[in-house]
Amino acid sequence: MSLNIKFSLAGVSLVLAAALSACQSSNQATDRNDDNSVTALAVSASHYLNVTLADEQYQLMTDASQLRVQKADKLIARQSGKFSRVAIQALGPDDALLAAIESDSNSLMLWHLMPSSAQPLVLLQRQVVHSRVVEDICFYHSSENQQLSLFLLGGRGGADQLLLQQQQQWLAQPIVIRELNVPYDSTACAVDHHSGSLYIAEADRAIWRYQAEPEADEGRSLVQVNQPFGQLQGEVKALAVLPDSNVLALEEEPARLLHLSKEGKVLSSTVLGALEEAGNLSVSQQQTTLQAYVSSETGAAVQQVPFTLDTALLQHSKPAMAQVQPTVQTEAASQRGDVIDDPAVWHHPAVASQSLILATDKRAGLDVYTMQGKRVQQLAVGRLNNVDVRYGLSWRGKSHDIAAASSRDDNSLQLFAIDASGKLHDAGKVNTGLTDIYGLCMYQNTTDKKVFVFVNDKSGVIEQYQIDANGADWQGRLVRSLKVPTQPEGCVADDISAELFVGEEDAGIWRFAANAAAGSEGEKIILVDGERLVDDVEGLALAQSGDKRYLVVSSQGNDSYVLYDAAAPYSEQLRFRITTNPVLGIDGTSETDGLEVTTRSLGPGFEQGALIVQDGRNRMPEQGQNLKLVPWQYILQQLR
Repeated sequence: MSLNIKFSLAGVSLVLAAALSACQSSNQATDRNDDNSVTALAVSASHYLNVTLADEQYQLMTDASQLRVQKADKLIARQSGKFSRVAIQALGPDDALLAAIESDSNSLMLWHLMPSSAQPLVLLQRQVVHSRVVEDICFYHSSENQQLSLFLLGGRGGADQLLLQQQQQWLAQPIVIRELNVPYDSTACAVDHHSGSLYIAEADRAIWRYQAEPEADEGRSLVQVNQPFGQLQGEVKALAVLPDSNVLALEEEPARLLHLSKEGKVLSSTVLGALEEAGNLSVSQQQTTLQAYVSSETGAAVQQVPFTLDTALLQHSKPAMAQVQPTVQTEAASQRGDVIDDPAVWHHPAVASQSLILATDKRAGLDVYTMQGKRVQQLAVGRLNNVDVRYGLSWRGKSHDIAAASSRDDNSLQLFAIDASGKLHDAGKVNTGLTDIYGLCMYQNTTDKKVFVFVNDKSGVIEQYQIDANGADWQGRLVRSLKVPTQPEGCVADDISAELFVGEEDAGIWRFAANAAAGSEGEKIILVDGERLVDDVEGLALAQSGDKRYLVVSSQGNDSYVLYDAAAPYSEQLRFRITTNPVLGIDGTSETDGLEVTTRSLGPGFEQGALIVQDGRNRMPEQGQNLKLVPWQYILQQLR
């Protein structure tokens, strides 16, 4: 079974002088060659890993023709092949997952390693990698997102992240969930499982830090750089992350081991005199002492280097966060970048499955999608930010529903009339007094059916407009103004309770009375705390499930979503992420701006409604932004 992996643009590495000051100021360590702390082992192995399983020590070694597992001098298992890179990931106290690249065929091989069992080495996968020649491999286990993945690092500017396991379930075969642009001469990788940091060595030039989470931002930071700006001297052939999150970097020739803090400060550097050159590195832990095993590509020797673990820096795994999977996604935006922002749902009056999803396009207008995610209408009316829908107004003498959106071209309300078939018509604009229009939501009074639009400005001003029909077209008039201290965007109004909830992006959530005749005073009901709710506070929606009413919030700063009771004391009920759906090939969501919830049926698969969110980073494959749909029953299951 072959693994077909495609990749597009190779990464280009630029070393910026402004980013080097930390490297220059903090890297004053001098080389050492301490014969009392460095021990040469006479082992014929190009790779040498010392592994502890079930309190027993095992050695994994490769040479030109095989991989073997030993306990002291006793052979436990053997696998024929020429293996260029080897990585291991513990699964339990007495078993592990072993990965290796077979050089001659450029194949990824995965084994279940159980040294004490009758079958100590069981082959799980053998897949030819077609996307790139693999220079290194490294595992990443995300305890918070319950995913196990493997990075395949190529030397020509690309890397792939393969998903192996999700929520304790093994995939039938690994799938590519992320493609990375990395430096052209990348030589080594390692991952800090606690912080989710991916370290990549760029030959003899630099060491970079990326984010290992597949839905994380693509940016990187400089950790170390070559002389004269930093302390790198030779080509870095291997990296290892220690349990205290410090990093080891192995230079090839002359063989030298750098002990770095996670910020890149050189804590020590050791010249490895027993090896003319070095190619591979592994680390084992015995209490507070770490042993670094450095092996030569020629298999001539292994040099053992002890380090003392900084126990003050040890981190615990993050607790698992609830995960739900999307089952439908919309077509991607035709342009790349920050394009799609906010969704709304129009319910078909007779056939639930013929309902439609509206989404703002911040560069072009409004897109309309079916419940299968197919785009059926595009209205090129300018740069729209937020959109909402209400029902039952007269437009040009006939009954229509209404959608309103905030237009950033001219700080107006862009109105749309929706006919019984679901077709949207440009219904004109309403001018506002705002200077930097942003978020928007609608409110319909249940007594007299009057429709209002709340629209806010980045200054914190919120204006309320009543929509009236003059017999033909719609008009709007300002009826009230509100204010929050700093920039708001997301908002949602409850027609039944006549309440307005507004997200102040960096601070929290406010509650106001929604009726036009009410006062302008609000109360801050939920605060950004940087852990549970992380700024920016973006999309807001309300969900009525039985006798319970929930406020659903996009916690953009940590790519999660929070459900609160929509009544005092506004207690948190659930925090979750939207993760990869490997069966349907839909990626998870991240950097969400707007969201919408409906608990009315939207047809098969969404009988209890849906959570619809904007996905800021649309992957699998990399494309323009889109919307992801999660059946509301999935959220209810998590609540139970």
